[in-house]
Amino acid sequence: MVILGLGRQGMALARYLAEAGAEVTISDLQDETVLGDQLEQLRDLPIRYELGGHPIRLLDDADLLCLSGGVPADIPIAKEARRRSIPLSNDAQIFLDRCPARVIGITGSAGKTTTTALVGEMCRAAGLRTWVGGNIGNPLISDLETIEAEDIVVMELSSFQLELMTTSPQIAAVLNVTPNHLDRHGTMEAYIAAKLRILTHQSAKDVAVLGYDDARARALALETPARLLFFSAGAEVEAGAFKTNGELTLRMDDRDREICKADDIKLRGRHNILNILAASVLAKLAGASVQAIRQVATSFTGVEHRLELVRDADGVRWYDDSIATAPERSIAAIRSFEEPIILLAGGRDKDLPWDAFVEETVRTVRWLITFGEAGPMIAEEVERVRTRRGAEGERLEGVICVSTLREAVDEAARRSQPGDVVLLSPGGTSFDAFQDFAARGRRFQALVRELDEA
Repeated sequence: MVILGLGRQGMALARYLAEAGAEVTISDLQDETVLGDQLEQLRDLPIRYELGGHPIRLLDDADLLCLSGGVPADIPIAKEARRRSIPLSNDAQIFLDRCPARVIGITGSAGKTTTTALVGEMCRAAGLRTWVGGNIGNPLISDLETIEAEDIVVMELSSFQLELMTTSPQIAAVLNVTPNHLDRHGTMEAYIAAKLRILTHQSAKDVAVLGYDDARARALALETPARLLFFSAGAEVEAGAFKTNGELTLRMDDRDREICKADDIKLRGRHNILNILAASVLAKLAGASVQAIRQVATSFTGVEHRLELVRDADGVRWYDDSIATAPERSIAAIRSFEEPIILLAGGRDKDLPWDAFVEETVRTVRWLITFGEAGPMIAEEVERVRTRRGAEGERLEGVICVSTLREAVDEAARRSQPGDVVLLSPGGTSFDAFQDFAARGRRFQALVRELDEA
């Protein structure tokens, strides 16, 4: 078996397969000077390595080619594997094929990590032995040997993982489908097709939970034979969960039960109301009590780098939403606040549309500070719209374009005043300057905390 990519998922899969007796070869584009730590962690296993590239000859003795999440499925070696009828797989597929427990699979363009964490906490609060992982945190294949049939598995699945998969979880959720990762998938149609695979292989005894308020997610109801449940922040769905008149309601098993009042939720924003509604349906399907669901819904304060409050200093609140790597996610973050916003946006573009982001920024943000590779483009688009519209309906006082995140934080500090929110919600990926969004978020938090020392 050949594994491409020595990242978190590739390492976990390599260990699992090697310990199971498989002959494993790992190939990575980096060399051993970069991969020293990973190689050391696998030193006890009889694994062969091909570093510095993915030569086609690796397929000569391969019966399976496994791709880590960051490895595109259209690179030459993957195309050649298809031509030779060598199956493609990944850690998530192998885990689903062998997992003895019920699996709740969660995907979506936004909110899947928060929803996955919420479901895990709700199930644990109900006393259920619960495993949480996948695209979030721990690759679940590392735990496969200790998972039992009575357990509950909550699994976040990305479009990168799903595009290869030929198995669907027994309980599958699609939260929403908005433009994302078009730099990887090429077209919106290909991206939707990848998301759809979480439902494709379900049967009539399975369950699909879909976001009713998102037209693309709702339309996927036509693509699965599974029992359908929906969640909505504005419509009273026939079965699932919904919010009306400031109250969240669970409608399942021909009964309505109050989850909680919207005002009792600590998470900010309409998008987090939707995450809690989705999680409530999924946790109830797993066997959690309404009491346990309510307890978590009203106490959960969020996941790192997702509208995370960094500090409140001199009346200015600083929020880290580094997870916002698409314009749609930044829009959701902006709409979570009524206070004046100083927005930090930029990073690397993913070939996504920015029109709605620009309109929202001009209408609601007080200052826009752009940074990184996409910074000049975002600033130019915003200024173009400001020029076209004039001052009508505009809250935006100005646009500042800088190079680095440090400069952006310094500019925000100079322009902030009591009552403001300074919001890092970039809309682009971190890969122009950081290893991932978490590294960018940690850097932002460190810079914010250093402001007193400046």
